[in-house]
This record gives sequence, C-alpha cells and structure tokens, in this order.
Amino acid sequence: MTTEEYFNRQIQLWGSTVQKSLEKKRVAIIGAGGLGCTLAMALGTSGIGEIHMVDFDDVSAHNIHRQIAFTLEDEGCNKAKAVCRLIEAKNPFVKTVAFDMSFDDFKEMGNSYDLILDATDNLPVRGEIDKHAKEMNTPWIYASVEEFNGQVCFFDEANFQVFNISDHKPGGITAPIVMHIGSLQANFALRYLAGLTVTKDKLYYVYFNDEGELITQKFGMPKV
Repeated sequence: MTTEEYFNRQIQLWGSTVQKSLEKKRVAIIGAGGLGCTLAMALGTSGIGEIHMVDFDDVSAHNIHRQIAFTLEDEGCNKAKAVCRLIEAKNPFVKTVAFDMSFDDFKEMGNSYDLILDATDNLPVRGEIDKHAKEMNTPWIYASVEEFNGQVCFFDEANFQVFNISDHKPGGITAPIVMHIGSLQANFALRYLAGLTVTKDKLYYVYFNDEGELITQKFGMPKV
C-alpha cells in the first residue's frame, strides 16, 4: 500500500503537496478518553506524521461505550498506549508515542509541537495547558462535553484564564455528543495543519434545545 492509495480521498480534496506536508506535523493530544479517542481516530488516519498521546489513566468498563478506540479487551490497559496501538494498526504511515504520565510531568519534557489538543475533563489541567502553550508559542484547541452539549475553541491569542466556566462534574454524557465535539475539534486541527483558514479565539457552543434542534452559538474570546 502507498500513501497515495491510503489517502486518496484527501489528496483529491487538496492535492498531494498539502497531503505530503502533513507528514512533517507533530501534535500532542492531552487525554485519551472520549475526546482523545475521537481525535486520535480522526487525525491518526488523516496523515499527521507524529501523534503523541498523554494519559496516565487505565481503561474502565464504563469508558468503553463512548471512548471509541477501546474494546472490552482493553479494560485495565493504559489508555494512551491502547489508543496508539489502534492508530498504528489502522495507519502504517503514522508514528505514535504514548506517555503514561500526568500533564505536569509531560510538560517538563519540553517537547515541541505544531498543535496541542485538549482532551481532558479537568479545568485546572486545561489552565496548565493554556499556560504551557503560551510559553511554547504553540496554539491549542480546547473542547469539553456534557450531557447533550459541548464547546470548542481554537486558542491562539486569547487567554483561557479569563474563560469563566464552572468546574463541576457533568450529570452524564451521551456517546454521540462526545464524537460530535471531538470531530469538530479534529476538523479545526486538520484545517490548521493543512494550512487552510481557521477561525481562532472564538468559542463554539453546540447544544440540542428542548425541541431537539441542534444550535450553534459563537462567542469572541477576550485577548490577553
């Protein structure tokens, strides 16, 4: 199999030069849960050259219904390692690295990336991701999900510290909204890495109203 065969549909979309450029990109996905699984599946099969997965957690039975990279056989395995195995099984042209550690330990390694993707469910960690990304002069994409809603923002100049969001545990999460928001986040990432236009520093809030209608609201984020 060749890259031309594997990525045929994307090459039809934007040509072999753009597709080839993705091979030089390196991204970090912080968190290998629901969002991280979706991101890894989408970006890991899109031609990104190197993907680093960061998560110290192990797969639990209650994760599997919405964390699409895992099967029942992965229960008890480290999430980052399990995701990396799947990505490389699906795409022979990608390099993956699993980091079985906290973000605090990971950031001390000083690795450089073209883009950092937040797939955590922890507000303090997101704040640390924002701080680290600013120090490394690297853009990052935030996402969160809860019940039937979610939000995504491509952070460049805006400051996450002024993002007023309550840190509470959701009452529950539907599997499809996790995939929906993760896919939106992946689309922003892929457009950016491919050199296409991306709207930055704007929060997209996506939810279903009481009538079951999908609503998207957009909010400009204050700059630093």
